[in-house]
Amino acid sequence: GRLAILKVHARSKPLDGSVDLGVVAARTTGFSGASLANLLNEAAIVTARRDKDEVSISEIEYALDRLQVGLEKRTGMSNQKRQELVAYHEAGHALIGVLEDGYDEVGKVTIVPRTNGAGGFTLFMPSDEMQDSGMYPRKYLEARLRVALGGRVAEEVIYGAKEITTGASNDLQVVADLARRMVTQWGFAGDELSYTAWESPDGSGMMMPKMASEETQEKVDAQVEKLVNKAYASCKAMMVENRAVLDAIKDALIDEETIDKDRLLEIVGPKAGTGATVVA
Repeated sequence: GRLAILKVHARSKPLDGSVDLGVVAARTTGFSGASLANLLNEAAIVTARRDKDEVSISEIEYALDRLQVGLEKRTGMSNQKRQELVAYHEAGHALIGVLEDGYDEVGKVTIVPRTNGAGGFTLFMPSDEMQDSGMYPRKYLEARLRVALGGRVAEEVIYGAKEITTGASNDLQVVADLARRMVTQWGFAGDELSYTAWESPDGSGMMMPKMASEETQEKVDAQVEKLVNKAYASCKAMMVENRAVLDAIKDALIDEETIDKDRLLEIVGPKAGTGATVVA
């Protein structure tokens, strides 16, 4: 697997004791052999620029972030209001991700903006087994909806509905696409719509075959809305219950800018509720 490939490409790279290739392999789900080689080459270049003799986990993390989300961009980092907003937004994603039983592990959370336009990001590490099989349980997909909504919900809980921002734009696109697929392609509204597909895998654009009547499309829209509203309500209930933990993650992000999985679990562990809140 990826670990074996990393070991091959690491033979020509002087790695220091901080580098655990098993951890790197876990963070590179979906990477091809060429991508893994490029990652270590990027890390070696960064090491040389930093005038160091050995590649550390810091250089590998830097190279990995650069390949996945772009370069760091320090513009706006001195704006305290912006920092707090982004910290709460990312803390919302991270908190819900940790509370969701069986969901992807959080690899890191940061409020450092990137050249791809992200004000910060929360990195999740998907399960190899689930990705390889392509079989995603309903429980996991519903958790993914809540995690994607976590940033927007955090903004609303902290600042109120009138102060929410456009920062959740990409998150809401993920929610819209996932919820619609759950209803139209995967039969998760079968009790109301029958157990069949109502759209092709490519969606229902102008050039796509029409598989549902206008009446059925209205029912589809209603089921998508129901699914998202339920996810939003559950997410908000979890956020309110764990408000103290949300604040603690926010404070850590403002102080440290970036926190890893262990630091996050240290913050969440003794304070968080079960995350088992269910809203019908």
